[in-house]
Amino acid sequence: MEVLARIEGLTSERQRAEDGHSFSLDNRELAWKRKNNGLAVYGNSHINAAFTYTRTGGSRFNTEQRGAWYCVWNVETSLKEVAFHRIRELEYIGVFKDSARYVELHADFIGEFPDLTDEPDHPCLHPDPAIGYLAGQKLAAELQRSGERGLIYPSVRQPGGRCLVAFEPSAIQNVRPGASWDLTWNGSRDYIVNGV
Repeated sequence: MEVLARIEGLTSERQRAEDGHSFSLDNRELAWKRKNNGLAVYGNSHINAAFTYTRTGGSRFNTEQRGAWYCVWNVETSLKEVAFHRIRELEYIGVFKDSARYVELHADFIGEFPDLTDEPDHPCLHPDPAIGYLAGQKLAAELQRSGERGLIYPSVRQPGGRCLVAFEPSAIQNVRPGASWDLTWNGSRDYIVNGV
């Protein structure tokens, strides 16, 4: 197991960042430094993964160089957002046969965050990632330069849903597990959700 863990560490962006080998993140920013009574706090690797694993082209409010923590206020919005991104991956490979388990993570956040909830027509909220993501990445860069730690915005995938993106690991505290959900695709874009 020790050899396998070392091999995984060679290709794990999270572990590389924690070891100080990331061009986009200073390892002093990462959550692994937090401890409580000498013990590592639950969720540190989840936080670090959010900032170290990115997709080509980035996401709505982060580039492919540096990730961000995305979250929502309710389960329905979370499932819609997660399913949208999984469907994009399945479309890419052309196979709609898949099952994946997702575990809710509850967290607290430190800071005041600008809010786009009353601006549903903002260019960064365009449903087409080719349009919305570029505008969102530009907005996020401007907000970060002005010292903002994140942003509240309306869900693009779930009407009435609210989302938050945290731009820095230190804005996220007290991560803890919640419910688990299985999402299953059986040959089409439609999916089945089962609580576990």
